[in-house]
Amino acid sequence: MGGSVIAVTTQWIPGYEVEEILGLVWGLSVRTRGMLGRLISGIEAMVGGRGSAYLEELDKARREALEDLKRKAEDMGANAILSVDFETTEILEGFIVVTAYGTAVKVRRTRSSST
Repeated sequence: MGGSVIAVTTQWIPGYEVEEILGLVWGLSVRTRGMLGRLISGIEAMVGGRGSAYLEELDKARREALEDLKRKAEDMGANAILSVDFETTEILEGFIVVTAYGTAVKVRRTRSSST
């Protein structure tokens, strides 16, 4: 699901024309580290350097939020999402919330001009 929806951070897609703006769409992901993950993150924090355990969870959350965004846009009848952006927050202790949002649109491929 959501595989055929184009998602871009720009306000346009080269080679496509916006036919209809369907509105704001967003996708969410809420993740938490388990006890072992928190322990590993704590050790990484004490040692310093890159927090790979935390980065893995954040990456998973972003992918999940993007897939949720595409699925919801598809449900609205969109085949593309423009101006995609992410917002990341932490709620409670250890819960990561990633929101992906953008503008759901219907686009069509334009004819390329030959010279």
